[in-house]
Amino acid sequence: MAILHEPIPSVEEVIADSRRHNAADPAQDRTMVLNMGPQHPSTHGVLRLVLEIDGEVVLSCAPDIGYLHTGIEKTCEAKFYQQVVPLTDRIDYLCPMSNNLAYCLAVEKLLELEIPERAQYLRVLLNELTRINSHLVWLGTHAMDIGALTVFLYCFREREKILRIFENVAGQRMMTSYFRVGGLSMEPPLDFYDQVRAFLTQMPEKIDQYVNLLSGNPIWVNRTKGVGYLSPEDAIALGVTGPPLRASGVDWDLRRDMPYSGYEKFDFKVPVSTDGDVWARYVLRMEEMRESVKIAWQALDGMPEGPIKADAPKIVLPDREQMKTQMESLIHHFKIVTEGFNVPAGQVYQAIESPRGEMGYFVVSDGTSKPYRVHMRNPSYATLQALETMCKGRMLADVVAVIGSVDIVLGEIDR
Repeated sequence: MAILHEPIPSVEEVIADSRRHNAADPAQDRTMVLNMGPQHPSTHGVLRLVLEIDGEVVLSCAPDIGYLHTGIEKTCEAKFYQQVVPLTDRIDYLCPMSNNLAYCLAVEKLLELEIPERAQYLRVLLNELTRINSHLVWLGTHAMDIGALTVFLYCFREREKILRIFENVAGQRMMTSYFRVGGLSMEPPLDFYDQVRAFLTQMPEKIDQYVNLLSGNPIWVNRTKGVGYLSPEDAIALGVTGPPLRASGVDWDLRRDMPYSGYEKFDFKVPVSTDGDVWARYVLRMEEMRESVKIAWQALDGMPEGPIKADAPKIVLPDREQMKTQMESLIHHFKIVTEGFNVPAGQVYQAIESPRGEMGYFVVSDGTSKPYRVHMRNPSYATLQALETMCKGRMLADVVAVIGSVDIVLGEIDR
């Protein structure tokens, strides 16, 4: 996991250091320390940036995080394995099902559970819808940061349709908690597939609308092209993953290169750019949404028959109908809910390709019904390290464009 090697200085330390520098060389007394945030609306969460500027040119950029700290990782240690799933929703609230999947896959590895093919296909389908949902929020807010207000309304029009699909299948619009260790919580409703087909049929045309609104807009082009450059060498060294990494020319996607949940059965392209700027990250995510639509169509058309839960009665909750007629099922349900299930001692790391990059869960079991340790490797935390590299030497106004282009979520950084 990429880490910050040195503690981020406080504003007071930065100011004191600047004063010492200026006192030593009065001729260089031309820089100013600017505090951006933590309430700035364009920082996509409660983020504070300590900027040293010369006029309007950024000389250094130090992120100050921790304002949203929730202690979720520590909380996991006090919960049964199945009770951790709702906590994973809160890590990155824009892609809850991605977090559900990464955690469930990690625990399933420890249990050596074989997941039914139908459950794998449904997980892939819902994760690609989650990717589109996340990218729509990114595009709408990123465009609004730069002054393109109309795009926000267009994006949230389609996002609302995805949230209604999630509500239909899981009962919740955002914190879905639909995945379970061993499969899914319940069978999708009868109209679920028709609802998804209607959305996927319309989506390519909607993506074209977004492109028509932005790609020919001279203000958008001037604010994004050549801004916030990140070289492939710096991206790798700083632990950057996901769209920002691929926009810098590194062809790496866990869905293809380290497949999970049946992704090896799907045919899709991994968009890559070598420009490494804000524009490249925009273009790449637009293509990613198109590829997600293709993957979702393949999941729908190839959806196999069969169960949505593994055959593990002492781990997976039985169906409600079975509990009404089978005493053994009722007993299993009672024991799983009240006592949990024991997981063999060991440790495992499972990574997936979330909308923001590599999201990994490191789970340690001591053989009991509660995890000994749960640690999340979140992409936004590593990507935030690259912020200074992308902003240094740029104008102050470019900082907001760069932040929007990397699509950070402070909830998964602080956790």
